Amino acid sequence: MTENKVSTHDAVIDERNDSILIYVNGDLFPRSEAKVSVYDSGFMLGDGIWEGLRLYDGHIPFLDEHLDRLYEAARYLALDIGKTRSELTDAIWKTLYANDMHTDVHLRLMVTRGRKKKPFQHPHLSVYGPTIVIIAEHSQPSESALERGIRLHTVPHHRGLPLTQDSKLNSHSKLNCIIALNHAVQAGADEALMLDPFGFVSTTNACNFFIVRRGEVWTSTGDYCMNGITRQKVIELCRSNGIPVFTRNYSLVDAYGADEAFLTGTFGAQTPVFEIDGRVVGEGKAGPVFHRIRELYKALIRTDRAEGIHDPAGNPDSRDE
Repeated sequence: MTENKVSTHDAVIDERNDSILIYVNGDLFPRSEAKVSVYDSGFMLGDGIWEGLRLYDGHIPFLDEHLDRLYEAARYLALDIGKTRSELTDAIWKTLYANDMHTDVHLRLMVTRGRKKKPFQHPHLSVYGPTIVIIAEHSQPSESALERGIRLHTVPHHRGLPLTQDSKLNSHSKLNCIIALNHAVQAGADEALMLDPFGFVSTTNACNFFIVRRGEVWTSTGDYCMNGITRQKVIELCRSNGIPVFTRNYSLVDAYGADEAFLTGTFGAQTPVFEIDGRVVGEGKAGPVFHRIRELYKALIRTDRAEGIHDPAGNPDSRDE
């Protein structure tokens, strides 16, 4: 079944990515030369945070909201990013400009507590300042996920209580999700469906999860998962366009009986789910509510670009202030 695997992060192969420049602490390095220390907190302990961003036609949608989440996480972790929002934004545009990138680009912005003087976990050992890395790749989502849909498998690994590790943190510590994904892949699925501590449907290992029942859109309460920015935009779009939407507790019984199901995330926007635990969802294809939401989201991206900060030339010096 391996050859049939699809993922919400499948992208069209682009050879330009072989020669990209990667931002590391203020400098740009060829892909093969971009490195961080083995003493880095992120490598050693998963002590870091990150954001995924998209570039559409010279514009990064919802950039302020992504930065809000990044800086909020940094405050929670007592991690000093070492740059203002404006300086970090300039670093993002510097990376895009250096790579002559204009559209269909995915960026991964990563901040760790930085290099440590000894290989132990105490934050006070990170004495050299934070590590900031920006990877920008030409990355157009593959149509295969839309055409073939995602197959989910419910795993025993749940999204836990905030008093263990808060799922709302976009942290480098992703081992729980990786274990869940491995479990799902070994079961023959594409991605993992994860429950909350009480057995209600929460999220997948990488994306937020929605179902459609009798014209109503349902997603989890958000108490035990990353409250994704794309997730919130879909909820807002439903509310403003007369589509009933509910954030609520629901079980696998509800998910198995759904008419449609789909995932949301920054990379793929919305991706249909055709199968859960071997059960075909609805008619086993992307449904009308999914298609309507996807078109509304595309229109929102266009509106955000028209009203927000963008730079079709990729020149950081010409951005709107």
